[in-house]
Amino acid sequence: MFDGMNSFNDYSASRRAGLEQQPAIKPVSRRSFLLATGLGSAAVALSPTALAQEKVIQGFEKTVADPNAAKTWRPISDRKIRVGLVGYGVCKFAAAFGFQDHPNVEVVAVSDLLPDRCAELAKVCRCAKTYPSLEELVKDERIEAVFVATDAPSHARHCLEVLKHGKHVASAVPAVFGSVEDAHELFEAVKQSGRKYMMFETSYFHAEVYAMRQIFRAGGLGKLVYSEGEYYHYMAEPIDSYKGWRVGLPPQWYPTHSNAYYVGVTGGSFVEVCCLGMPSQIQHLQPANNPYQNAFGTEIAMLRTSEGGMSRMAVSWDTPGSGGEVGRIRGQRGSFYGKYEGLEKTLPDLNRPALPPTVDPGGHGGSHGYLMNEFVSAILEDRKPLVDIAQALNMTVAGFVSHQSALKGGELLKIPQFKL
Repeated sequence: MFDGMNSFNDYSASRRAGLEQQPAIKPVSRRSFLLATGLGSAAVALSPTALAQEKVIQGFEKTVADPNAAKTWRPISDRKIRVGLVGYGVCKFAAAFGFQDHPNVEVVAVSDLLPDRCAELAKVCRCAKTYPSLEELVKDERIEAVFVATDAPSHARHCLEVLKHGKHVASAVPAVFGSVEDAHELFEAVKQSGRKYMMFETSYFHAEVYAMRQIFRAGGLGKLVYSEGEYYHYMAEPIDSYKGWRVGLPPQWYPTHSNAYYVGVTGGSFVEVCCLGMPSQIQHLQPANNPYQNAFGTEIAMLRTSEGGMSRMAVSWDTPGSGGEVGRIRGQRGSFYGKYEGLEKTLPDLNRPALPPTVDPGGHGGSHGYLMNEFVSAILEDRKPLVDIAQALNMTVAGFVSHQSALKGGELLKIPQFKL
């Protein structure tokens, strides 16, 4: 069901209209990070020039796969799911999760609006069939499931189109973009479709969040008294994006990397929020310079959880220093901050499950391969995916309401609840 406040229709509609009128932003230099893992001693032998060429967008640092882990993987089916992949922008997301490498997947078609990107995506995914748009791809009757890796403002619309054609759908984050009304529409469409929906929130398969979730499910944490998540991604210059959607983006419109440090552990939700934002000195985060009229470079939310506990969730674009997604939790039976400390003496296996030998864990803390495998497995086993539509929207919409609270000087606001 859907409970809660009315959507911010006028506000979000005007922002979306403004966004559509913006010309595509020319490519700009992105904040660069050296590969954080996988270099090992080989980095010593690299010249400064070679190191400079090993730069990636934050979050896409590769995690080295354990060569022994795949030995325990066992197939659950010999069926191949026929998948379509859409979206190959600056992050090359459609190929980044490894659908093309899974033994239970056949990538039968790909699409991107730009022909050169579409051709490259087809080559990377070893796929012969291409379509000029998602709207054309979903008409292909061979396709059973589609991964939507398009621009964030289009995620809800594209997922609705996929569902309308009777196909399973997975989406990059966020599930919807700035509109509670869109969240309600997507929620109802997923329920009525009978198809699988999964949002690929990368924090869910960070090693520490996976461990937290296993301990929580085993009762080792009890009710969570306090949780916190932080997503810091310094962007003095915005990452290039389709129609410039990242330019001046309100931080809490991209909240799931941090909010997963509660929702992804417990499966619960946030029920109310008080959020404060701080104006930024960065040029694209000035209201006159972005389509959202957003001034905040950092927004920090204090939320009440469905368990009755408290969460602090931060998103920031304008604070230099260590970046990425981090978090910790404290419960009535135990806490986790880098390791478990609590009353439970017998813990479950905290290691992430084995992946097929051909699948790389990928970026964002080695989460990419796990998210893709979870979606594929949910279809094969005909079960609910881990990051289902309710959890996806509870993480996403809490951010929209947090931004509204910040615009109102920290006013306490109720958050709509999505429950399956």
